[in-house]
Amino acid sequence: MTITYAWRDAFENAAVNALHAEGFHHRVLDIDWWEQVQRHSLGWVCARRDGELVGFVNVAWDGGVHAFVLDTVVRGDQRRAGIGAGPVEAAVRGARAARCEWLHVDFDEELRGFHLDSCGFETTPAGLIAL
Repeated sequence: MTITYAWRDAFENAAVNALHAEGFHHRVLDIDWWEQVQRHSLGWVCARRDGELVGFVNVAWDGGVHAFVLDTVVRGDQRRAGIGAGPVEAAVRGARAARCEWLHVDFDEELRGFHLDSCGFETTPAGLIAL
């Protein structure tokens, strides 16, 4: 089993749509992820196990010094194996190489340990408006 993490790696929309649906518990949508990340993202990371997409992280940004981790997902049968931290680490390297000064992440409470302990994020005060 070989896990690879690639910054701005090519991917198939169907693979990301299936992965996202499983990870975020919704039906499979027909989102053009490739177009979306090309237009709005600083970068993204694909995690592959023996060539098959098993993880994904999107890194949006403000065009300046702030980047944002979004859509972090690992295929269900690959979770709790250390795969999720790898794409985030690659996202950190990519954002740093782009001269970003801050990498932000929002997460649900059950993911606190993953983001703070496994990925190295620190807590900060923040605000949120549910829309």
